Amino acid sequence: MLARRTFLKISAGMGALAMLHLAGLGGRGKAAAAEAAIELPPLPYPENALEPYISARTIGFHYGKHHRGYVDKTNGFVAGTGWAEMDLITLVQKTAGKPEQTSIFNNAAQVFNHNFYWHSIKPGGGGEPGGSLGREIKAAFGSYQGFAAEFKDAAASQFGSGWAWLARDAAGLKILKTANADTPITLGLTPLLTIDVWEHAYYLDYQNRRGDYIQSFLDHLVNWDFAAQNLG
Repeated sequence: MLARRTFLKISAGMGALAMLHLAGLGGRGKAAAAEAAIELPPLPYPENALEPYISARTIGFHYGKHHRGYVDKTNGFVAGTGWAEMDLITLVQKTAGKPEQTSIFNNAAQVFNHNFYWHSIKPGGGGEPGGSLGREIKAAFGSYQGFAAEFKDAAASQFGSGWAWLARDAAGLKILKTANADTPITLGLTPLLTIDVWEHAYYLDYQNRRGDYIQSFLDHLVNWDFAAQNLG
């Protein structure tokens, strides 16, 4: 499980999300009503800030329709139940692996994953990281190029909808892919960054060229500052 201190490390580098504290990655805003336990956090940049690599049109649908939809459905499913009192991370962890709570898990985990994704990318991002994160990547994968090749393979080979992640556990850094709404926070891992490979994340801009989207993510978008803050 993701420890509270690990969650606080993640929150600390979240810009506008950090000020919202539990309303962002972890759940409830101070002014949130009981029937709106989970909030849609603001984007950390304008909708057109990632162009030409991700268009404002894609962001409008992805954030404004899909992400918002997961938030609304989560609140609808938990309204009037004990689940409504939980922050987002606890809700995801408590409903994971419970078939009778699949609808809550799928939507709540997608809220968390999307919250995390928006901060995994930024205008002017990409390239090779430096500092302690760069050193750990080289130690784990042999070189940045080794990391990039493995990450691209994970993201490209995820069959259907899902995510690719750079994460860490006690043994060090690792790359994994998860299907649909699955997320490292239910696997005892600390996520550092993620790429969304659901088609709605890239199809308006790249059509079926998922590989080009992944390359743009690595070359121009990935937010290594956020990943380094999550590394601790």
